[in-house]
Amino acid sequence: MSNVARHRMGELINEIRDHQFKYYVLDAPTLTDAQFDALLIELTELEAKFPQLREADSPTQNVGGGFSTQFEQRDHIEKMMSLDNVFDTQELVAWFDRVEKEVTKPTYLCELKVDGLAINLTYENGQLIRGLTRGNGVTGEDVTLNVKTIRNLPHALKAANPPALIEVRGEVFFPLAAFNELNDSLEELGKPLFANPRNGAAGSLRQKDPRVSAQRPLSVVVHGVGAREGIEFDSQSDAYAKLAKLGLPTSDRFKICATRADVENFIKYYEEHRHDVEHEIDGVVIKVDSISEQQQLGFTSRAPKWAIAFKYPPEEVTTKLLDIKVSIGRTGRVTPFAFMEPVKVAGSTVTNATLHNAEEIVRKGVLIGDVVVIRKAGDVIPEVLGPVIEHRTGAERAFVMPTHCPECASELRAISTGDVDIRCPNTQSCPAQLRERIYYIGSRAALDIDVLGFEAAVALLDSKIITDESDLFDLTEEKLAKSEFFVKKDGTAGANVAKLLAALEEAKKQPLWRTLVALSIRHVGPTAAQALATNFASIEKISTSSTDELAAVDGVGATIAQSIVEWFAVDWHREIIKKWSKAGVTVVQKETAQLPQTLAGLTFVVTGGLESFTRDGISETIAAHGGKAASAVSKKTDYVLVGTDPGSKLAKAQEIGVPVIDEARFKQLLLGTA
Repeated sequence: MSNVARHRMGELINEIRDHQFKYYVLDAPTLTDAQFDALLIELTELEAKFPQLREADSPTQNVGGGFSTQFEQRDHIEKMMSLDNVFDTQELVAWFDRVEKEVTKPTYLCELKVDGLAINLTYENGQLIRGLTRGNGVTGEDVTLNVKTIRNLPHALKAANPPALIEVRGEVFFPLAAFNELNDSLEELGKPLFANPRNGAAGSLRQKDPRVSAQRPLSVVVHGVGAREGIEFDSQSDAYAKLAKLGLPTSDRFKICATRADVENFIKYYEEHRHDVEHEIDGVVIKVDSISEQQQLGFTSRAPKWAIAFKYPPEEVTTKLLDIKVSIGRTGRVTPFAFMEPVKVAGSTVTNATLHNAEEIVRKGVLIGDVVVIRKAGDVIPEVLGPVIEHRTGAERAFVMPTHCPECASELRAISTGDVDIRCPNTQSCPAQLRERIYYIGSRAALDIDVLGFEAAVALLDSKIITDESDLFDLTEEKLAKSEFFVKKDGTAGANVAKLLAALEEAKKQPLWRTLVALSIRHVGPTAAQALATNFASIEKISTSSTDELAAVDGVGATIAQSIVEWFAVDWHREIIKKWSKAGVTVVQKETAQLPQTLAGLTFVVTGGLESFTRDGISETIAAHGGKAASAVSKKTDYVLVGTDPGSKLAKAQEIGVPVIDEARFKQLLLGTA
C-alpha cells in the first residue's frame, strides 16, 4: 500500500508544482481554484496517513509563489560542443576538402545561424525536466524555470510514447520586433537598454525571478540533439522532422544541398536577405546530413568535424560623401560628421556618420566627394572606414574646419588652455546649444522630464516661449498655447501640455545631484554631481567654494573644479539657479534619515545590467550607504559588481586581481550580512 501511496504522492507533487508555476509565474492557470484545492487536499491527507513519505519541500510545506532560479551548475548528459568558424569561401572550400576526403559525396544541410543564447533542454518520458546554458560545454547553469516561460517551448512532448530521454539543443533568441518594443519600454521606465537582441535574450533568461523572464517575449529554435534513449535518427533532416512532430520549435529555413555550389548559393542568398528574417543571424551553419557519416567524421576536442559555421562579415557598403558638416553640442563643442547619399546598411538607411574630430578625418584620408566605405560597427553605429581611392576623379576637396558657428556665426575657438576641441563661445544664445541643453534637461541622465524631447525643445525656443533654460519651470498652459506643437487643431491645449506641466512639477523633486547634471556644466556628470551633492549639500555652497576645495572632493579633481568655478562666474548662469530655486527646483540636499553606512570606505565599479537597480540607481544606492561608485577599474577599486552583458571592465578586474561580485553578493554587503 505504501508503494502505491508513494507513487500517487509523487504524481500529486509534480502536478501541483506545475499548476503553481502556471499560476504564479506564467499567470495562465489551467485549473479552477476548486480543482487545485482538491489536489492539495488529497496530498495533505496522504501525507497525514504516511508521514514517513512526506518530502521536505512538499507543496503542503511551502508557499506556492516561491519560485526562484539559483543558476546552479549542472553537467550536460552528453557534452555540448561548439562550432568552428570560417569567414570566406577559401576557408569553406578547405573544410569541404577535409570532409570529402573522409566521406564520398556527402549531402549537406544548411541552416541559419541564429544569433542568440545556446540552450540544452532535457526531456524525460516526454516531460521537460531541465534547461541548461552551454557553459563550458560540460557544465552549464540551470535555468529550467526561466526556459519554461518561453511561449513556443512545450513542457510536454506531443507523443503517445515519447522517448525515455532526449537532450535537445537550441538557441534562445529575441524576435527583432519584440526586442525593439522591450527597449522602448525600458527607455520609458528610465532603465538601461539592451545593446542588441542577443544580449537581451541572455539578460532575460538569466533572471533570478522567472516572472521577469515570463514578461519578456523570448523564442527558441532547436537545431540539434545530444543524449537520447528511445528515439533515433537517420539524418539531421530526419531529426528535425521528428522533433517537429514532437511539438518542438524547429526552423523551416534550412535546405538539403547535394553540391558545394548549392551550399554557396544558400550562403549568398541569406547574406543578401539577412534582414528579412524575424531574428538576427550572423551566418549559416553547414552540417553533413547523414548521422552515420557524422559519426564517421567525429569530433575535435571542442567541435564536430561534420559541421562548420560560415560567419558573415560586418556589413560594409559604399556611398558618396556629399559633405562634411559640423554639429554644435550643448557645451559648444564642434563635432564634424559625414553627410552622405542615403545608403542601406545592416537593415537601416543612414545618411550621417560621426567623424569625431578634424584629426580623425586627416588620419582616414577622407575627402569631400569621395566614395567611402561605410560600416555599422556591431550593426549599430555608422562608421566611415575610409575612401575608395580608385573612384577619385580629382574633383574631391579636403575638409576645412569652419571658423564660425554655422548656427550663430560666432567665431569658433578653444575656450580654455589645454582644450583640444574648438567650441562656440556663444553659450547663452547659440540656437544649437540652447536646443541641446533644453533637450538634455529632459533626458533620463538629468531631470527625466516626460514630453521634453528634442521636438518640444525646438518648439519652446522657436516660439519664444522660453529664451533659455532659466524660463523652463515658469511654463503655464497659457504660455504653451503660443506654439502649434502644444495646441490641437481646434485651438485647445493638447494632451502633451498637461503631461509636460505635470512632469515639470515632478522634476522639481529630483535630488540635488540631478539638478547639477541638468545645468550642463562641462565635465560634471552623475558621478561628480553625486560627490558634490554629498560633500557640499547645496548649490550655494558649491558656487562659493574655491577651486582647491572643490578639487579635494573624491571624484571631482582639478579639471572639474576649474570648470565649476568658471561656470558660476557667469552672471546668466547664476540667474538660472535663482529662477529655478524660486520655482521650487531642488537646490539644497534634502535631509533624510541616514541609511546604515554598510559600504563606507568601499569603492565599486559596476559593469553590465542589474536586475534590481537602474544605472543611476545603483550609484545612488552605493553613495547613500557610504560607498563610492567609480567609472574605471583600478587597484583602488574594492569590488567590481557584474551584471548581465558585462563590458571590458570585467576583464580589467580579472587582470589586476580586483574582487568580482554579483548582485546577490552586493545585496549582502548592502545589508551588512556579508
